[in-house]
Amino acid sequence: MRTPVIAGNWKMNTTPHTAADLARSVAERTSGLLGVTKVVCPPNVCIPAVKAALHGTDVEVGAQNVHSEPTGAFTGEISVGMLTELATHVIVGHSERRSLFGETNTGVARKAAAAAAGGLKPILCIGESLDIRRTGEAETFCKAQLRESLEGYSAWDSLIIAYEPVWAIGSGEAASPMIAQVMASAIRDEISDIAGQAAAERVPVLYGGSVNPQNAGPFMDRPDIDGALVGGASLDAEAFSAIVQITAGPISP
Repeated sequence: MRTPVIAGNWKMNTTPHTAADLARSVAERTSGLLGVTKVVCPPNVCIPAVKAALHGTDVEVGAQNVHSEPTGAFTGEISVGMLTELATHVIVGHSERRSLFGETNTGVARKAAAAAAGGLKPILCIGESLDIRRTGEAETFCKAQLRESLEGYSAWDSLIIAYEPVWAIGSGEAASPMIAQVMASAIRDEISDIAGQAAAERVPVLYGGSVNPQNAGPFMDRPDIDGALVGGASLDAEAFSAIVQITAGPISP
């Protein structure tokens, strides 16, 4: 059975001080919530402070990006080895990285493979633009994007997929739970074609795109959706914790 994942992408927000405060508040508010993996992904400069703030809690730390090479003349980049003592997860292929920084499926595939080989769990993002959605080719596009972004990948027990329709990210307009379920099922079918049904059944598929406490429940109720990659709402400890609670099992005694 897949364990749901609620991951918060803080993007380029917070300072080390405010990030530590936010992390502590999330940990306090979600303490005792079972049956869900909780991950916060602060900016790189905030990761050490967040890790220290979360010591002794069950909230895990993720990074927002990573380079595929272990070392080298890559000014401003961060390697897998630099993260392994600080984080357990890393986001790769987010639509903002693809659209604003020119990341390709090939490059994303290298990052995902490097992350898994180094002991990190990649949260691999895919999703279509509004123009592609309107053509009726969203499923075909996302399957191709997924396949190319997983070229050479083999660590299926470490992989998490996040379906984030680009038109829903930060817009306040989430995809419908039915749209998300149809795409999550298609993603699982594609993984089955690539790596077999057993792998497809093990990989959590998250929905991302304007997730908040008011709309999270219907997404979490869908059979192929195993959690959420949360953007803006993850910067509010109360809102993020409410999404965790919606997804989690009962509070422990």
